[in-house]
Amino acid sequence: MLLELRAENYAVIDHAVAVFGPGLNLLTGETGAGKSILVDALALLLGSKASSDVVRHGADRAVVSCVFESTPAAEAVLEANGIDAEGAEIILRREILESGKARVYVNNQPATVAVLRQLAPELALVHAQSETMGAFDQMQQRLLLDRYGVISTDAVSAAHTRWRETLTRLEELERDEQDRLKMLDLWSFQANEIEGVKPEAGEDAALETERRVLSNAEKLYAASMSAYDLLYDGTGSAEATLRAALKQVEELARYDAKFSEAAQQLTSTLAVVEDVGATVRDYAEGIQASPERLAEIEDRLAALDRLKRKYGTTLADVIAYGEEARRRLDEIENRDEILKTLREQLAREAAAYRKAAAALQQERAGAAKQLEKLAEAQINDLAMRVRFSIAVTADESEATWSAHGWDTVSYRIATNAGEPLKPLEEVASGGEMSRVLLALKVSVEEGAARGKKKTQVPRTLVFDEIDIGIGGRAAEAVGQKLKALSRAQQVLCVTHLPQIAAFADQHFLIEKQEKQGRTRTSVRLIGTTERTEEIARMLSGATLTDTSIKHAEQMLKASRD
Repeated sequence: MLLELRAENYAVIDHAVAVFGPGLNLLTGETGAGKSILVDALALLLGSKASSDVVRHGADRAVVSCVFESTPAAEAVLEANGIDAEGAEIILRREILESGKARVYVNNQPATVAVLRQLAPELALVHAQSETMGAFDQMQQRLLLDRYGVISTDAVSAAHTRWRETLTRLEELERDEQDRLKMLDLWSFQANEIEGVKPEAGEDAALETERRVLSNAEKLYAASMSAYDLLYDGTGSAEATLRAALKQVEELARYDAKFSEAAQQLTSTLAVVEDVGATVRDYAEGIQASPERLAEIEDRLAALDRLKRKYGTTLADVIAYGEEARRRLDEIENRDEILKTLREQLAREAAAYRKAAAALQQERAGAAKQLEKLAEAQINDLAMRVRFSIAVTADESEATWSAHGWDTVSYRIATNAGEPLKPLEEVASGGEMSRVLLALKVSVEEGAARGKKKTQVPRTLVFDEIDIGIGGRAAEAVGQKLKALSRAQQVLCVTHLPQIAAFADQHFLIEKQEKQGRTRTSVRLIGTTERTEEIARMLSGATLTDTSIKHAEQMLKASRD
């Protein structure tokens, strides 16, 4: 969940910090206080477009940052982008300069807006008035349905990958026949040249070592024998000196036990000296100055270097190049047989994809029927009278095949009696869209609870201006649904309605004040007394009355029952 949100010199905010908790976090305040600015700041941290207009007048930059609890999926995004994870938290920060330039940091490491956009679906989903449709395109509609039905696309994805790889290979073989024939002589020469040398991976490194030894045979023999004399065989060698010292220390140990350990250490050292002496002696005896072998190595390394200059930086690359050239030759020589085999393989894989995609379509269609009934009932609790459906449309043409199937999922709604169902984005206003999304999220959670299904909805959901055009019992219903949704995940909501504010687990007050000729917006968590006064203000306006206070107390009490 979202743990903390900070903004500095952002719009009318000079410095504000909000520490959020689990459940339902509500933000209230007078009109124009800057409630939606905090939502915009969070959207900026999730990858929305930045503008220098957000920099507070007189400042050289605006800075927004937040801290999320990490998730395995988010950590996978970090790893894929070469960003180190920092414990159980993910820290996002954006700086927008007055010049219009911007910087992005993830876990205090430089990053890009693209990384923020990859992280966003794993951390939070923002439904602001300006962002609602962008956050709920057809892909999101399909994903929500799949989450509701706990529908896996793994089988379709695997089938699509196999089909696509075979199709690509077949198309290349059919398309490039003339070019391949032109390259026949070159590939044949390259394959024969590499096969004639018969390189082995790592061979050059071993030969380089052997060449160094042979080129310096006299120096190495002299150094080895000198070391052997000093360690073991020469007059006053280390072995003789240590053995004499050991004898004296053992004599000391006979009378004082504290020298026993020293004697053991000398014994161990003596064994090491003997081993090293034997090693350098054997090495010296194995050195054979052979001009013939040196010349043979030089010739072999020259041949390998020629291959590396032409076909790869390492012998492994050269070998791979030769194998690829031979494969291309084999394809030309056996083209008809390979084409026949590939076409048969493609037909099998296409049939496997169709079977998997058809099964996925049926699964989605069944889930859609269940979800549309739940969602329609939930939407109509929110001061709307609609008909709602989810259309799962299959296009079986190969051009539409994808890793998530051949279905198009479209949420459709009719907001007035007698009107036909139309795509959600063509009918719903901003406020209606937020309420529809709220109803859908609640439906997914309730369906999951009934079926004991594990959903994967982002853990933080943000709703802005969800209460436009509603009041009374509908507003209370919105509050109840937000509360229900917040039991499974963290919810942040900007609201103008006391009926909704009464359901908060954490209530934040956004205030705008004028100090020293400048307007400043602040945010703070308020307790029980201030909550009562804020809800009373929302009920009666700037002037608090005993009636509004009592009404606010009743609303808070009712929300806890």
